[in-house]
Amino acid sequence: MTTKDLIQLSGLRGKFKKRQWALALALVCLFALTFLIPRYGLLNEYIQLIIIYIGINIIMAVSLNMVNGYMGDFSLGHAGFMLIGAYVSSILTVWVFPRNWNPILTSGILFPIAVTAGGLAAALASLIVAFPSFKTRGDYLALVTLAFNMICVSVVQNIEAIGAGRGFMGMKKLTTMPWVFIWALIAIWVIRNFVYSNLGRGTVSIREDETAAELVGVNTRHVKVLTFVISSFFAGIGGALFAHILQFITPNTFQLQKNVDFLVMVYLGGMGSIGGSILGAVTYTVILELLREALTILGTFPIFASIPSLEVWRWVLAPLLLILLMIYRNKGIMGLREFGFLVPFRDRFGARFWLKRRELTNANSSN
Repeated sequence: MTTKDLIQLSGLRGKFKKRQWALALALVCLFALTFLIPRYGLLNEYIQLIIIYIGINIIMAVSLNMVNGYMGDFSLGHAGFMLIGAYVSSILTVWVFPRNWNPILTSGILFPIAVTAGGLAAALASLIVAFPSFKTRGDYLALVTLAFNMICVSVVQNIEAIGAGRGFMGMKKLTTMPWVFIWALIAIWVIRNFVYSNLGRGTVSIREDETAAELVGVNTRHVKVLTFVISSFFAGIGGALFAHILQFITPNTFQLQKNVDFLVMVYLGGMGSIGGSILGAVTYTVILELLREALTILGTFPIFASIPSLEVWRWVLAPLLLILLMIYRNKGIMGLREFGFLVPFRDRFGARFWLKRRELTNANSSN
């Protein structure tokens, strides 16, 4: 081990910092574009709406991957937490916050408060599921979360004060591209930092072998509950953003089909990969919209006039795609791999750097 080797390793830190600065600059440019695109009409409103949906789906897929990918459990209740976030935030913006306040104040201060409240409500509700579920092992979480999702939908359908099965409306269109970008970035940053923290490593160890994780000192129940709560919080955030872009929500929107959509995004992108979830959300959202356009074009021909709508086909195509992915491509696009810019320095080069430095130090002391 020579000084030249250490200098080369030290250069890795410099290159890593340069890449981080380049990433920060790219994010600033993208954030600026989220203002410029709607302001100057650089893209039509339809494409802008698709971009917003992609951002919301990224939040949902990355947060679901915490439970299904990193922790190794199977949750079917993500749409239920999305419902809670959507309704709580909508009730706040429609009934609680003054309607005659300055629009800038409403969209700049009150809206993020409502979105955060929706996330917190979903996180609080997740404790009802987490504490009894994580006393057991196996596939019980899937059953409990599925039942919880059905309960949430049924309860809302029977509350006349919030529209029951007719739905809830009256929200202003407060979800914008900048807000979706900010919340998606927050979700990715928080989940990335959690995954590479000590608690996050405990989550991964549970996925590999829960008994072994307990033997090495991981408080598995505590880690499971915390992971589930964080995942549910961001599901509520996604629901709040979703409600304020549609300006109308109905409990039927958050049925089992919604969970299947999120599962397809996670499995398509890759389990245990934040970058994979991002790719899966983008790919699946674009595929659905292309399918919608294809069905619209086919519907103009008399022979295809009776073709079912996209919502009907989604009940066929999404579960079929999920089955095919789990059979033939269960690792997804990324498959436990990660983009380099999402991995901290200590996890990419840290062990190698400090090991070489220790070797050089020992060699110099022995001389």
